[in-house]
Amino acid sequence: MITVSENAKQHALNLIKSENRPEGTFIRVGVDGGGCSGLSYKLEFDSVSKDGDQVFEDKGIKIAVDKKSFLYLVGTELDYTGGLNGKGFVFNNPNASRTCGCGESFSV
Repeated sequence: MITVSENAKQHALNLIKSENRPEGTFIRVGVDGGGCSGLSYKLEFDSVSKDGDQVFEDKGIKIAVDKKSFLYLVGTELDYTGGLNGKGFVFNNPNASRTCGCGESFSV
């Protein structure tokens, strides 16, 4: 399962509303090869499910992830930070054994 922090929930809902996203919009997360640690996170809004999606709902936020990416993201919490080191969505991934300084790349 992939969970959502309260901060991430509020920010996602605000973005969906401010960007006039269609009803049924959800967060799609995934993993791509690349980045300085070998794997990088993907995050986008979507409104169309794909074959093979793993779908979760936490705190009223729907999250979809492809099967391959789910293997790397199981147990991850999607959070949002607005701190001095930058603001944005962050992945608190218990499967990541090494992350880079920017927090956008990891390895397992």
